[in-house]
Amino acid sequence: MRILIYSYNYHPEPIGIAPLMTELAEGLAARGHEVRVITGMPNYPERQIYKEYRGKWYLTEKKNGVTIQRSYVWVRPQPGLVTRVMLDGSFVLTSMIQAFRGWRPDVILLTVPPLPVSVPAALLAWFHSCPVVLNLQDILPEAAVHVGLLTNKVAIRVFEALEKFAYRTAHTISVITDGFTENLVGKGVPAEKITCIPNWVDVNFIQPLPKENNPFRIAHQLEGKFVALYSGNIALTQGLETVIDAANRLKHIPEIVFVIVGEEKALKQLQKYCESKETTNVKLLPFQPRKKLPEMLAAADVGLIVQKRNVISFNMPSKTQVILASGRPIVASVPLTGTAARSVEQSGGGVVVAPQQPQLLADAVLELYQNPQKAEQLGQQGRQYAMENYEFEQALSRYEALFAQVVAHPAGNSNVLKALPAFGVKKPVVDA
Repeated sequence: MRILIYSYNYHPEPIGIAPLMTELAEGLAARGHEVRVITGMPNYPERQIYKEYRGKWYLTEKKNGVTIQRSYVWVRPQPGLVTRVMLDGSFVLTSMIQAFRGWRPDVILLTVPPLPVSVPAALLAWFHSCPVVLNLQDILPEAAVHVGLLTNKVAIRVFEALEKFAYRTAHTISVITDGFTENLVGKGVPAEKITCIPNWVDVNFIQPLPKENNPFRIAHQLEGKFVALYSGNIALTQGLETVIDAANRLKHIPEIVFVIVGEEKALKQLQKYCESKETTNVKLLPFQPRKKLPEMLAAADVGLIVQKRNVISFNMPSKTQVILASGRPIVASVPLTGTAARSVEQSGGGVVVAPQQPQLLADAVLELYQNPQKAEQLGQQGRQYAMENYEFEQALSRYEALFAQVVAHPAGNSNVLKALPAFGVKKPVVDA
């Protein structure tokens, strides 16, 4: 098959959807499919285009059998509604040119967010008469409204219209948790249009490694310490001040150290918070190269997942599968009725405490410090669960089968034709 992946984020961006889409694209290419990716110039999470990609409008690369077609995006370090609209709008416009440069796809995999990308993907699908599989990584604008990222009423209505457009024009919607399915069905999306394929982890790349002689521990003076590690995005939904406050409650135990790995600008804000609280047992470190991810995860005694209490219930951090695969126990400070809590509990690989409760987080870390056998058992159970439920080759096979089914039964493209007139588009006559 010829598979086009429309994803704003891709390699070399280190976190979020980028590693997942990179693994999926390269995995499909390794199985003999032709794969091209439409993506932006890499800029996440720093919100500035990486140095080696600056000054370019378009760039086409070939990596591990995948054709990567990049286009310019207007991005600024300061987050906000206007900058987000400009970023999404620039990618919508510039990516369309790249999307039409190249072979006709048999199927398009569109990752959302961002929502506006559903428009050029639908146009491309309509032009080539091929189906769209919408890969839903988050439900917008609902999630953004819930945490206060989106408050403008006009913008909310626009994004709600885009959400309906994306669901209507997709042939099939792949979601990452059952909670997403429940939400979509509640909004009138037919259940038969939805399939659940959880995000995955490469259990051969991420695997339990010994803490002894660990390069990450050695480099950051962590030998002989009990390490509680958070690595990933640092934004409004996490509230990592809770981690620092929990660390403060355990600073009388010199062996326990909290390590936060993230984007440097966000770390500077956390450093100020540490100083204001006189916290001495927190290390703030920049992102590591992806090839060093297994050794960084292996340096931990405990992996942390942190969310604020107002995070929408079906949010599912992709780091869950990664920590489970690393064989380290999870302490999840997340909404107790949410998808993240349910996933950790089902895995048997960790413990869950209420969000934004530093004492509860500190108590959970302390319990695993005092009970190494329990920590070891949780880590082993989590690793086994990851291998049985989140293994990459399983997910790859499910996507491959889904694409084959969608291509064999492309009925539903009429949805695109019904939705497009609202945007004032007329289909030209082309030679198929």
